[in-house]
Amino acid sequence: MARIRIPSTIVILFVTVQTGFLLFMYARYSSFMPQTEEKPSQVHILILSSWRSGSSFVGQLFSQHPSVFYLMEPAWHVWVTMSQNSAKVLHMAVRDLVRSVFMCDMSVFDAYMPWKRNLSDLFQWAVSRALCSAPACDSFQRTDITSEMACKTLCGRYPFSKVEEACKTYSHVVVKEVRFFDLKVLYPLLSDPSLNLKIIHLVRDPRAVVKSREQSVKALARDNGIVLSTNGTKVEDSKYKVMQEVCRSHVQIYETATLKPPNFLKGRYLMIRFEDLVRDPLSEISEMYKFADLNLTPRLKSWIYNITHGQGPGRKKEAFKITSRDAVSVSQAWRNVLPFQKVKKVQEVCKGAINMLGYQLVDSEKEQRDLTLDLVLPRRQNQFSWLSFNPKH
Repeated sequence: MARIRIPSTIVILFVTVQTGFLLFMYARYSSFMPQTEEKPSQVHILILSSWRSGSSFVGQLFSQHPSVFYLMEPAWHVWVTMSQNSAKVLHMAVRDLVRSVFMCDMSVFDAYMPWKRNLSDLFQWAVSRALCSAPACDSFQRTDITSEMACKTLCGRYPFSKVEEACKTYSHVVVKEVRFFDLKVLYPLLSDPSLNLKIIHLVRDPRAVVKSREQSVKALARDNGIVLSTNGTKVEDSKYKVMQEVCRSHVQIYETATLKPPNFLKGRYLMIRFEDLVRDPLSEISEMYKFADLNLTPRLKSWIYNITHGQGPGRKKEAFKITSRDAVSVSQAWRNVLPFQKVKKVQEVCKGAINMLGYQLVDSEKEQRDLTLDLVLPRRQNQFSWLSFNPKH
């Protein structure tokens, strides 16, 4: 029987063609398979607000949750280190720091704290329950409701490396910041596939913000200078120039998020009004938690009730502390405290934001003092009309 000898070059060619065909078929088959987009294992929440808007309170609503690693205003370190710059110039440095925090990469603080560090070197570290419980500090359990004072006493000397170690053990990383004035600055983070970022935009009646700011004039002077680009000079903002910038930023953020937002922002922005929050805490907090993929535990429900149903209106020395207060009275205190002439000036510089965010202007001192007149419009009426927005303000 005669044997047919096939040249090796033909065999190689045949195998190559066959392999190519199989690869082609696999690629073709794969193109019809549903593409699953892997999300990062952690959820990242940015609480976006401005000074004296109740953001510390909202931060605590997340900080005390056992699934949350929380930091309060880490960009404070950027502004303190580079205080001769303007807020606009510092936007990128702030954004890069916040991204690193979300990624649990705390080496970013080396540029702002080059010395050997402890937990206590981090701005407002003790308001973070995650830094007051294991693995950051052994004095508390994750399910405990921690207090700032107790944490400062027991946990401050732990090494700074515990911040990163703790961050990596949580399902949610939450950052509260007051140093962003333009939502578009955050677009690179929102479109970053390594982040699963959602934004909670907290706003408050500008007239109430001014009343609260007057309790902490000196503490805000350096930040005011950065907002107004005064090259490091501190400002007390008696003419409400900072408030004008703050109001303008809220308008910009809300407008960008709600008027033809880019696809990567859809479903990842939630606006919360402080006044709604204090009037119906559990409902608003449940909405925020649902947005953030968190569950409201019975212990948290009890704690939330207690801190929003205290007796006092909030004293000056408590301006930066979370204490048990009558939260509704706190939100309305400006109506009895601020002179009407100040209210008129705030309304002039913040008219656009007041209209857009759903607050009622007052035309007289009588209207201002009349607490039966509700100046917080119901949400269903809070779908702003662009005709009512005056860009000059």
